[in-house]
Amino acid sequence: MESESLQLFTSNSTRGVLGELLPQFEQATGTRVAASYDPALVMLKRIDAGETADLAILGQGAIDALAMAGKIVPESRRTLARCGVGVGTAVGGPKPDVSSVEAFKAALLAAKSIAHTTSGASGIHFSNIIKRLGIAAEIEPKAVRNEGGLIGELVVRGEAELAIQQIPELMAVPGLELVGPLPQELQSISVLAAGIFVTSKRAAAARALLEFLGTSAAMRVFRAKGLEPA
Repeated sequence: MESESLQLFTSNSTRGVLGELLPQFEQATGTRVAASYDPALVMLKRIDAGETADLAILGQGAIDALAMAGKIVPESRRTLARCGVGVGTAVGGPKPDVSSVEAFKAALLAAKSIAHTTSGASGIHFSNIIKRLGIAAEIEPKAVRNEGGLIGELVVRGEAELAIQQIPELMAVPGLELVGPLPQELQSISVLAAGIFVTSKRAAAARALLEFLGTSAAMRVFRAKGLEPA
């Protein structure tokens, strides 16, 4: 039953890696995992409103904030991986040059439409980038936005030309191709961390999942899905 499952709150950047690893964990341990995905800001609002789970895998800042608020057991915190923001386009479509700040700026100005999130860390970062580059007035009218989710799906459906999101989220979308990371001068690295909820009734199972995610085999999957293990 769902109520007997290990409840996991996590961000969209883990979709690709957990989509592969959770079935392996379930098969090895017999523990079913029910994962709920949302941007960290949305997840924090849900938790603040009273929702809870057994384990959270979110940005390190969110995990630390939950520990400070007494929601996460401080000693249970673990850093898992890190990732950057990238650009995606439909498989087989044109791949713009994003290797330098000027090339990236030109690609944004040339694109007919650009998809990004409003609540995800990458979307907030992108909004700051276009202001920093002085092109917000040109880019905002052709932006296609979702609060969260895998923004590359909009590109695959033909609703946008480019997608800006964390690299593992772009890589998790079938039919989407990673053009490349943002130029180093504009990059934002997110650190992924985990922690067990104070209210968890399945803390042992949550610890077992964290141990599983730290194995060398799991780390290979992290790398293949665009996340660099910590």
